[in-house]
Amino acid sequence: MAYSVDFNLRPIMELELESLRGDDTAQDSMKGTGLESGSRETLEMEVLTTEGRDRLASQMSDVRERADERSEESIQTNLLVRKRWSTTTLRVLSSMPSRSIGQQSRLEIISQCNIRSTQLRRYHRQTQDVSLSSRPSIRGYGIEADSEDVCEEETKRQELVNNLQSLSAGDRVRLLRATPLSLAEKTKLRKLVFSDKVGQSLLSSQVPCCSLLKRALCHIWFGCLFILSSLQLWQVALKRLGGRFGTGVLSYFLFIRTLLLFNVFLFLINGLFLVLPQAIYPPLHTPSSHRVTGLELFTGTGYLSNSLMFYGYYTNSTINTSCRPDEATAGTGCGTTSDPHMMAYNIPLAYCFTIGITFFITGIVLVYSMSKSFGRSFRVFKSQGNMAIKVFCSWDFKVSKKMSVRMQSENITTQLKELLSEVKGGEEEKGRLSGMAVHLLAWSISLGSTFFCALGIHCFAKYMHLRRLEDAEGEVSVLHEARLLALPGVVSCGNLLLPGLFNLVSWMENFNSPIVRLYVSIFRNLLLKVSILGVLCYHWLGKIAAEPEQHGLQCWESFVGQELYRFLLVDFIFTALYTVFGEFIWKRFSQGVLRRRRKPVFDIARNVLELIYGQTLTWLGLLFTPLLPAVQILKLLLLFHMKKSSLLVNCQASRKPWRASQMSTLFISLLCFPSFLGAIVSVTYTILTIKPSSGCGPFRNLPFMFHSGKQWAQELKSTNHKLAWLNWVHHCLVENPLFLFLLAGVFLMVIYIHTQVLDGQRKTISLLQKQIENEGKDKKFLITSLQAIHEKRQYPLSPSSRPQGSEV
Repeated sequence: MAYSVDFNLRPIMELELESLRGDDTAQDSMKGTGLESGSRETLEMEVLTTEGRDRLASQMSDVRERADERSEESIQTNLLVRKRWSTTTLRVLSSMPSRSIGQQSRLEIISQCNIRSTQLRRYHRQTQDVSLSSRPSIRGYGIEADSEDVCEEETKRQELVNNLQSLSAGDRVRLLRATPLSLAEKTKLRKLVFSDKVGQSLLSSQVPCCSLLKRALCHIWFGCLFILSSLQLWQVALKRLGGRFGTGVLSYFLFIRTLLLFNVFLFLINGLFLVLPQAIYPPLHTPSSHRVTGLELFTGTGYLSNSLMFYGYYTNSTINTSCRPDEATAGTGCGTTSDPHMMAYNIPLAYCFTIGITFFITGIVLVYSMSKSFGRSFRVFKSQGNMAIKVFCSWDFKVSKKMSVRMQSENITTQLKELLSEVKGGEEEKGRLSGMAVHLLAWSISLGSTFFCALGIHCFAKYMHLRRLEDAEGEVSVLHEARLLALPGVVSCGNLLLPGLFNLVSWMENFNSPIVRLYVSIFRNLLLKVSILGVLCYHWLGKIAAEPEQHGLQCWESFVGQELYRFLLVDFIFTALYTVFGEFIWKRFSQGVLRRRRKPVFDIARNVLELIYGQTLTWLGLLFTPLLPAVQILKLLLLFHMKKSSLLVNCQASRKPWRASQMSTLFISLLCFPSFLGAIVSVTYTILTIKPSSGCGPFRNLPFMFHSGKQWAQELKSTNHKLAWLNWVHHCLVENPLFLFLLAGVFLMVIYIHTQVLDGQRKTISLLQKQIENEGKDKKFLITSLQAIHEKRQYPLSPSSRPQGSEV
């Protein structure tokens, strides 16, 4: 703020001078026309009517009021706009802390360097690691150096050169590099020090080994960083998409990568601790009598129902490493031996604890990601500051390839447009009755369509289960298996059509801000997905799981897992069809029928909620389908490349650029609270309150699923009394739901405290920014007062009697 005294006030002075010149020119032109005062008055009387004079008078009064309001603010500025300052004022300005920091005189710097070089020459071995002292801030120097100071400076410089020439090349370079001088002064000293042939040979030959080693380590480190950055998944594609379509679209693809990492983690944990042991020791199942039709891959029935994919395949036995696979699964007693040297692996206990640990670690990672995202998104820097950094510091001069240069140029251009749109920040016009009526109508249509969609899905699910009971009495045919895809198809149609209706309603509302429009669309799509998932969870857990005999199910867990598998697969099929054909057809319709030159804009709200919907299905099916994360991984990989290709071909950037600074935080929040929280509540409810099937699965013949841990703890207590404390731990941490509520409360408290800390930091930094502005105003006020006092002492007469053209 201190440097704004000279540079920021100069344009104001030039504008005032131009306005004065404009007034003089206008007066000269009036004189040149030959119009006298009388003729001008006559002309004004002829042209101006009474209404014109009143209007002119009102305009002049408004101008006077505005001028009076700005007069007080511009007094100090006008006083600061001067061509010439007094010597006293200039001395005070030069001695200000903001002008003297780091601006030591060359004489003192050379003297200090001379003393250090002398000490280094005398005590070379003892002072190799001497560190230079910090620079003091010099006050009170004159504006122009005296001749004596110049002579003394030359003498000191020559003495410094002589001292440096007696040192080694490494010490010379080290001292010159640490000297607080400008680059030009260092160049001069370097030429003088290494002017002799001996010095040049020393400079070329005696390079310190530590310096070479340091440079080599730096090169290796930067090379490793480059390799690690290039190994990041889809890094080049993400840079290209972010540079062309902005941060909003980029946040969607980053969200896909985040979900992919979550599912890879789930797949690895379930595969290592649950699927792999059961695959090594497979159970004895009767082969399926259904003929292979190809629909099993879509419905999950037939040979897939007796595979590692679903819950019913897993056994309730304990695997020992000393047993053969056929002995461990045939019930010969090998799995129940009490030999302490045998390694036993309890499948029911592994199933329960693996699911619990995956959900626990996923919750911790989500909470940590959300808190970290809050810290990144709710930044306190202003857009103007970010814009200055982006303009002057964002270009990477190491980029040499044409493709990289074009990509970086597009990226910087898009980010500048987003920053400018945020600075502009057009406000919505509110309060109009027509606008309120349109919003009310839009929300009524959205909520009504969501309600009727959920009601229709509930009725259709009941109807399809009645038809399935009728089909179960007869022979199984291809048509009967195809009917299993009817309910997922209807749900996917609702998820596909209703977001289009929401976009039409949003077009009726005509939001000026694209961010507000996006938030509203996300909220409406979120209501739709939550309503559909709520109806489906009630249908699966409240109807089918509670009364499996009435629905003709021997293993209701496998049936629910098959339903979730079908829903996930059919949702991907509909998404792929909409991406390949829907967006292409919409582009042709927009350009051919509507005669629009622009392509459609990528629908972020629809696509993000589809991702959250699919991930919620994956978390819900983790208990019933342990390999469902593998299906989700394949879906996300294919979806990324399909969406990227469709975006580059069928879509283009938004007409109104906007900066999605909080999009990632919003996506992670939606993934955590409605999606993950709902999934973990449903799974916990299933484990604690619903009775498992008695004929299949690892929890058969148990009243509830969590009793497998209790049974294991009791077995440990009976075999080894030293491990009796595990029974108490299981009772307090697993069976008691209070622990889960306390854990959830701790997570929420961490998020709340982190948010409050960030809010306090934002307020503190905003106060500091205001204080910096006030400090600048104080400097202006003090300089103006100092100049006024000096003028009063120099010119005790009135300002009117001050001589014209006198130097101030």
